[in-house]
Amino acid sequence: MASYTANDIRVGWVISHNGKRYSVTSIMKVKPGKGGAFVQCDLRDVDAGTKSGERFRSEDKVEKLMVEDVKCQFMYNDGADCFFMNLSDYEQFAMPTESLGESVKFLQPEMEVMASFISGAPVSVSLPKTIIATIEETEPALKGQTVSGSGGKPAILDNGIRVQVPVFIEQGERIVVNTESLEYVERAK
Repeated sequence: MASYTANDIRVGWVISHNGKRYSVTSIMKVKPGKGGAFVQCDLRDVDAGTKSGERFRSEDKVEKLMVEDVKCQFMYNDGADCFFMNLSDYEQFAMPTESLGESVKFLQPEMEVMASFISGAPVSVSLPKTIIATIEETEPALKGQTVSGSGGKPAILDNGIRVQVPVFIEQGERIVVNTESLEYVERAK
């Protein structure tokens, strides 16, 4: 096992906490105005399948479990399960949709992901750092608004995720989104 600070935790990691194995399904880093920073994690017990939330101080140590990471391709989602294919041996496997957390919204057919296996069983999936999505709905830019004069505007992507985008982004445009922070990166080329 390797030891990391809580700030290093990433979605898809499998960690050891309180004697149990957990898959990290989502993270949120918080810096309150008063007190120290912390990392809020949604965890899924690998063995029992139960979900829980845990708050770590940013300087807390966590143990990342050694897992076998395998490059896989997302095939489809039938509502209850997500189906993947191992790209090295073409074996197919399924994971419960609920075990993937918010990541399931970013999955696109034929997307390559890294699946983590423990003892031959899949326990988590790590998405690419960025994906390309289309703006489904956003407010039109107002005349006179400038890029530097505004913090952005809300937008809903074609996968249902809400993000803040710059004011010059219009409905129907394709953008690059960071899958961990849910932030706009740039226009898609």
